[in-house]
Amino acid sequence: MERSVPGAGQAAGLRLLKPCLRRHALRMATGLLALLAVDLLQLGIPRFIKQAVDLLEEGAATQAALARSALAILLLALAIAAGRFLWRFLLLGFSRLLERDFREAFFRHLLTLDRAFFQQRPVGEMMALAGNDLNAVQLAAGMGLVASLDAAFMGLAALACMAYISPGLTLIAVLPMPLLALLARLLSRRLHRRFLAVQEQFSRLAEFARNAINNIRLLKAYGQEEAQAKAFARLGEAYVRDNIRLARVHGVLFPVSGLIGNASLVLVLFLGGRLVIAEVISMGDFVAFISYLAMLTWPMLAVGWVANLFQRGLTSLGRLAGVFAAHSALVEPAAPEELPVSAALRAENLFFSYGQGGPAALRGLSLSLRPGEIVGLVGRSGSGKTTLCHLLARLYPVAEGRLFCGDLDVNRLSVSGLRSRIAYAPQDVLLFSESIAANIAMGRPEASRAEIEAAARLCRIHEEIVAFPQGYETRIGERGVKLSGGQRQRISLARAVLLDRPILLIDDSLSAVDLETEQEILRALAAHLRGRTCLIVSHRIAPLRAASRIVVLEEGRVLAQGGHAELLRQSEFYRTMNRRQGRPGAEEGQDAG
Repeated sequence: MERSVPGAGQAAGLRLLKPCLRRHALRMATGLLALLAVDLLQLGIPRFIKQAVDLLEEGAATQAALARSALAILLLALAIAAGRFLWRFLLLGFSRLLERDFREAFFRHLLTLDRAFFQQRPVGEMMALAGNDLNAVQLAAGMGLVASLDAAFMGLAALACMAYISPGLTLIAVLPMPLLALLARLLSRRLHRRFLAVQEQFSRLAEFARNAINNIRLLKAYGQEEAQAKAFARLGEAYVRDNIRLARVHGVLFPVSGLIGNASLVLVLFLGGRLVIAEVISMGDFVAFISYLAMLTWPMLAVGWVANLFQRGLTSLGRLAGVFAAHSALVEPAAPEELPVSAALRAENLFFSYGQGGPAALRGLSLSLRPGEIVGLVGRSGSGKTTLCHLLARLYPVAEGRLFCGDLDVNRLSVSGLRSRIAYAPQDVLLFSESIAANIAMGRPEASRAEIEAAARLCRIHEEIVAFPQGYETRIGERGVKLSGGQRQRISLARAVLLDRPILLIDDSLSAVDLETEQEILRALAAHLRGRTCLIVSHRIAPLRAASRIVVLEEGRVLAQGGHAELLRQSEFYRTMNRRQGRPGAEEGQDAG
C-alpha cells in the first residue's frame, strides 16, 4: 500500500473542509467569540486577587472590601461557566456536524465509484476511514481547534498581562519556550509517519476481520479457526507495536511541555521573589504574575496535545482525500443523448481487460441482442461471459464505438439512464441483512406486497418464503446466511424481475437450482420477457434449448451461434457439452431432465 506524502495529501484534505466551514461559519464565529470572552474574563480574576492581597499586605483590608473582591470573582466565575457552556456547545457541536457531513459526503462519494476502485481498495480500509480516520478529523476540528485557539489567545493575553507587571520577569519566564517550539517542529513529521502506519495497520486488521466473519462457515469447514486466530493475533500485535511507536513520540511532548512550564515557574519564584523583597513589585503583583504564569502553562502543555491531535487529523484528512480524489472511469457525458426507444444492445469488435496490462477478457467480441429475443450464452469458465454482462450493465467503461444501445454509442448516453433500462441478476448473489421483502424490493422500494409476491411466484420461491415463520418479513442474516444457495439465487432473480425493465441479464443466476426448477422458472419467465431483450448465461444447455439463439464464447470471442440443432452441427465444444450433460444411453442432442 502506498504511503501518502505529508504535504500534498494534507493540503487536499484541508480543501475538503472548506464547504463545511462555510456552511457553519456563523456557528463557528459565535463560538469563537464566546471562547475569547471566557479567556478575557479569566484574565480579570488575578487582578481582583492582586487587589485583595495588596490590601492585606498594607493592612488596609476590610471585610467589605474582601467581600467585594470575592463577589467579583464569583460573578466572573459564573460568566466564565456560561461562556464555556456556550463555546463547547457551538464549537464541539460544530465538530460533530462536520463529522456527520464528512461521513455523509464520504459515503455518497463511495457510491459514485466503480467496481475497479473497490477491486483495488479493500472494504476494511473503507471501514477504517469511515471510523477511525473520521474520528481523528472530528477531534482535530473540535478539541484540537478549540485548544489551539484558546492556547494561542490565552498565551498572548497572559504574556501581555505579565509584561505589564514586569517586562524583565516576563522575558525570563519565556526563555525556555523556544525549546518547546523546536521540539514540536522536529517531531511533527515523525508523528505523521507513525500515525499513518497505525491507521493503515488498523485497515488491514478490519479487512481481515471482515473477511473472516463473512467466510466463517468456510473457515469452520476447513478447520482453520486456530490458524485464523493466530493470524489475527499477529495483526493485532503489529497494530499495538505501531501504536507504541507512536506513543513514544507523543509521550516526549507532554513531559517536555510540563518540564518547560515548571522551569519557568522555578525561575519566576526565585527571581520574582527577589523583586518582591527589593520592593520592585508588590506582593499582589507577584501573586498575579504567578496566576498569569499558570495560565501560560496551559498553552505550553497544550502544544504537545494539540500537535498530536492536528497531526492525526491531517494524516487522516490526507487518507480521506485519496478516496475523494478517486473518480469513476464511467464518466457521464456532458450532453447525453436521449435514450433510444429500442432495447437492442450491440457489441462490435469489443475488447476489454481488467486493469492496465492485464490479460484480455474479451477479444474482438461482436454480438447483437434484439428486442423480444432471448439469447442463451454458454462457454468455458473464463471465456468472458460474466465480463460481457458487466459491460452490458455499464459497470466498466468501454472504448468509443464498441458498444451500442439501439444505434447510439453507450458513451453518448447517460450511465444512470441506461442502467435504469437494465435489470441484472449477477452470478455472485448479493443479499442484505434485511427482510426477504426488502431484499426483493431493493430496486423498487415503493413496490406493493402484491408486486413483490408476483415476482417471487414467477421465480418459484413464493411457497418457500411463506413457509418461514415470518414469511416475507423473515430477516435472512448477513449475505442471506439463513437461506440455501438456490433460495438466494431465486430471491436475487425476483429482485431483477420486479424492476420490470426492457433489458434483463441473468448471469448464471440459477446454477444452484435443480434443472427441473430452472426450466420451470424460465418457462414462467417467457411471458414476462415478451418484447424484452434477455441474455441468459448458463453452464447447462437444457434450459437454453428454447432460447431464440444460443451463443458460444471461447477466449473472449464468439465461437458459434445459432439454434440448438444448428450448434450441434457447427460446434465441437457445444456437442461435447451436450453429450456430457446428457443421460447415459440417450441420443446425441437429448439432454438430462
